[in-house]
Amino acid sequence: MESINRVVVGVSGASGAVLAVQVLELLSQNPSIETHLVISNAARQTLAHEVGPLAVTALLEMSDYIYDIGAIGAKIASGSFQVSGMIVVPCSMRTLSAIACGNTDNLLTRAADVQLKERRKLVLLARETPLHLGHLRNMVSVTEMGAIVMPPVPGFYQKPQDVSEIVHHISARAIDLLGLPLRQFARPWDGGAREVVSSATAALR
Repeated sequence: MESINRVVVGVSGASGAVLAVQVLELLSQNPSIETHLVISNAARQTLAHEVGPLAVTALLEMSDYIYDIGAIGAKIASGSFQVSGMIVVPCSMRTLSAIACGNTDNLLTRAADVQLKERRKLVLLARETPLHLGHLRNMVSVTEMGAIVMPPVPGFYQKPQDVSEIVHHISARAIDLLGLPLRQFARPWDGGAREVVSSATAALR
């Protein structure tokens, strides 16, 4: 029997809600991954505005377990509940600040705090621009505590043809950062193989 990899997905109220949909979609396609979802109230509004009125419903349907943001006694709030890691996508500056300060007043920030104290993977897709000094200091703080800060920056070297390819690549890279014992989700950079071959061929002429 294939082992189950539990992943907590937190969705906060920053712009970039479509990334949360893509992350859950990719995770749900693998039967060996068990997802645990918690959505902030602000995230529900952002999802409806940026993705559509059915976006929250779509997230719920793709998740194995769903928790209310106020359910601070849920199992993902305990370090004794073994998970492979957590992705906060997108991660608002309010949520980043709360995690940096150890403010665990809701289930999302409590679950993130658990990942840090248990030395598990915590990936934060921090979404804001430009950044002021407070944002940067919070990023340094959570990094020092063991989190991975991953601003959702497009990988233009992949030559994406549309926004959906950009969203897919960022989401897949975020999942790969969890280090799950599975196939790689993102298409890896091939080192510009075609260019290297062309240069080698030209040198032989």
